[in-house]
Amino acid sequence: MSNRRSRRCPGLAPGAAAAGLREAMDDVRRSVAVLAARVRDAHAARVWLPLGHSSWESYCRAEFGISRAQAYRLLDVARALAAIHDAVAAGPEMSRTRDTDPAAAAALDYGLSQRALIDVSSRTDAVTEL
Repeated sequence: MSNRRSRRCPGLAPGAAAAGLREAMDDVRRSVAVLAARVRDAHAARVWLPLGHSSWESYCRAEFGISRAQAYRLLDVARALAAIHDAVAAGPEMSRTRDTDPAAAAALDYGLSQRALIDVSSRTDAVTEL
């Protein structure tokens, strides 16, 4: 197995290769977060109209090279990231059970499990970088 790894990443120790892959995946996550936020902002501002596009779908294809369905998935990502950000920003005041506070309930209603919120709240430094 180690032979296989060394062929894939010649000259790199397995630990260095794994660290490089983790860093690359972190870059991908940040890029997706930025793209999702930009798509969200474009959708909220209805920018396709002043730019001369007949529809949101036409705009997404021309400007981002993605389908309407993919754009809506990115909108879901942006909403989920906002919910995570809000939950982390709420800090220790937010309970780890379904809260009666509407904002806290909204964070959980974005499909975020309690386990995900607990995991993210323990990594606030990494989340705030996004």
